[in-house]
Amino acid sequence: MIYRYLLLVVSCLFIAGCVSTSSSGLSGHLGTALTAAQEVSKASRPISDEEEYYIGRALAAKILTTYRIYNNTRIVDYVNLVGFTIAMHSERPTTYGGYHFAILDTHELNAFACPGGLIFITKGMLQAAKNEDELAAILAHEIAHINHKDGIASIKSARWTEALTVIGTQAVKQYSSAEVGKLLNIFEGVLDDVFKTIVVNGYSQQQEFAADEKALLYLKKAGYNPSALTDFITFLNRQGTPSQGGIMKTHPSSAERLENLMGKASVGMDNVSFNKRTERFRALMKRYL
Repeated sequence: MIYRYLLLVVSCLFIAGCVSTSSSGLSGHLGTALTAAQEVSKASRPISDEEEYYIGRALAAKILTTYRIYNNTRIVDYVNLVGFTIAMHSERPTTYGGYHFAILDTHELNAFACPGGLIFITKGMLQAAKNEDELAAILAHEIAHINHKDGIASIKSARWTEALTVIGTQAVKQYSSAEVGKLLNIFEGVLDDVFKTIVVNGYSQQQEFAADEKALLYLKKAGYNPSALTDFITFLNRQGTPSQGGIMKTHPSSAERLENLMGKASVGMDNVSFNKRTERFRALMKRYL
C-alpha cells in the first residue's frame, strides 16, 4: 500500500529530527512506488491493519523525540514476556507488526499505546508497580486501547479522506516535490491527531473505562489477579491531582475509574503462584531498574 511508504518516510524523518518536503530523491522514491499502485477510491474507508502499524511506528518515533529509551535487556525482555502473555489472551493476539514493549527512561508515571502494537511504559510506572500482577494490569489496559483502536479513532475523518483523495488523483504518475510536501503535511497532521490524544489530552472517559473493563478480562484469562488493576488505580488515587502531569493529566480521575470498576474485579487467587510472581518481579526490579 502507498500509505506505508508515506508513513515510513514520516517515521524516518521524525527519527532524524528533520522533516523536510523538498527532497527530489524522496519524490522519486515515492513516485516509483506510486506508478505500481492501483488507483484508490476517493471515498473514506477504515484504516487497514498495515496502515495502523505504520502510523504507530511513526508515532513511536515522535514520542522518542521527547523521551529516551531505557536500555536494559533483562528488564525489557521481562516486560515483553508479561505483555505478550496478556496479548495472547486478548481478542487480538497478533497485529500486523506484532506487539513490542519498551521502557521510557523517565520517572513520570505513564504508559502509551501506539496504534498497531507498540507500547511504552515509563521507568517511573514500573517502579510504582508493587508486583508482576500490577505490571500486567498496566499493560493489559494499554493492550485494550490497541484492541479497541482508540488511537486510530482520534484521527480526524476529514484529514484521512483528504489523504485518500490526493493519493487517488495522483496514483498514476510520479509526485512532484510540492505534491510530496502536501502528502507529508497531511500525514504529519494524522500523527498530530493521535499524539495529542495519547500524550497530551488523553482518551475519553468512556474509552478509558472500556479499557479498564477489558483489562480485567485479559488478566483473568491470563491467570493474573484482576484486582491488581484496582490496587494500582488505588495507588494512583493517592498520588495527587492532574496538574502533576503524566497519567494523572491524561486519564479520568482515579476515583471515577475505581467507581466504574466497583464489584467487577473480585476473583479467587492462587496465592502460591502470586507469591512466586511477586518474588520474581521484585528481584528483577531491584537488580536491573
